[in-house]
Amino acid sequence: MKRRNTPAKNTILNLLKNAGNALSQEMIEAEVKGEMDRVTIYRVLNSFCEDGVTHRILSDEGKYYFALCLDCHHHEHHTHDHFHFRCVGCQKVECLEEQVTVQLPQGYRRESISSWVTGYCAGCS
Repeated sequence: MKRRNTPAKNTILNLLKNAGNALSQEMIEAEVKGEMDRVTIYRVLNSFCEDGVTHRILSDEGKYYFALCLDCHHHEHHTHDHFHFRCVGCQKVECLEEQVTVQLPQGYRRESISSWVTGYCAGCS
């Protein structure tokens, strides 16, 4: 479905592009400083997920982070079976390149894989 472009979408997309790592809704709210309300941000982020612009990551702390999809083609098989790294120092969340594979028993069908590594990033080490 083709959705219309809005100033809110452009602002959030630019924030995600410029961040270079995943952002939580709260981080985005802090960046826009009242330009848009929480519900608008929530709707934009969900539409980005539905349209394959971003993927949503549920962290080990129970918070969702949103990362831009790179080299994804939504019309093809759209998966994000890779590790994510969360720095316990600065709270930065990054997608790691390594793909996760798991051999399931016969008859099982995988929907998705969510894997986290926590520690300290190079800037906090």
